[in-house]
Amino acid sequence: MATPAPPELRDWGTITSGELDRIVIVSPHLDDAVLGCSTLMAAHAGTTVVTVFAGRPSEYPTPMQHWDSLCGFVEGDEVHVERRAEDAAALELLDATPVWLEFVEHSYLERADWVRPERVVDTLDGAVRALDPTAVFAPFGLANPDHDCTHDAAMLVRDRFVESSSGERVSWFLYEDTGYKHIPGLLAWRVARLFKRGIWPTPAAVPVDTDRARKDAAVACYPSQLLALEAEWAIRAKLAAPAPEQFWRLAPPPAGWENLADAI
Repeated sequence: MATPAPPELRDWGTITSGELDRIVIVSPHLDDAVLGCSTLMAAHAGTTVVTVFAGRPSEYPTPMQHWDSLCGFVEGDEVHVERRAEDAAALELLDATPVWLEFVEHSYLERADWVRPERVVDTLDGAVRALDPTAVFAPFGLANPDHDCTHDAAMLVRDRFVESSSGERVSWFLYEDTGYKHIPGLLAWRVARLFKRGIWPTPAAVPVDTDRARKDAAVACYPSQLLALEAEWAIRAKLAAPAPEQFWRLAPPPAGWENLADAI
């Protein structure tokens, strides 16, 4: 006789009422949230995007930094003014609101000066709490040092939420870093690391807007970034693929399943 399925099985992967009332998306750079979450934003007006590495360097390097050159910028351009304008235009199309933090991305800094999660966590925590979210979506944090830092800082913020009374009313999800998720094994590596920590990333059936036109229009608001992303990552073919954006719920394992992590 077959063992009956757990009673909660029917609801695994689903979204509960009110979970997505106030969405906050944590983005590493001024494009990542739209690249990875625009169908989510299109379905949920009023989403707020908190971008961690939106700060201007004290001075732009000479010769120009490689990525900015790929983007079509030339010496003398005020790069971050243009990039924030692109981000504002994209989020306006999706009825979303930007919050820009002032951390400077690693490509403008000497390695010793790269921003670490411990420097970000207090500012990010304050920004997220001020928005009183019901759900927070953070990146898996793949490959790029700023993505990795943003992920780790967001997980530190999540730890604080879980330890406080507010943790019970905030759901946490991860979204896949567009482009970087295609690097062989990297997404699986992150999932495995979280799994071992007792935070089981599980694909969730998050309601999204399946109309590609809104996503395409929002992505097109980043002409400078698309130039570089195409040159380095062949991004257009990946964006054109029919695979949907995927969101993963972060939660403890079902009761009694904890030791499964020891099998990997």
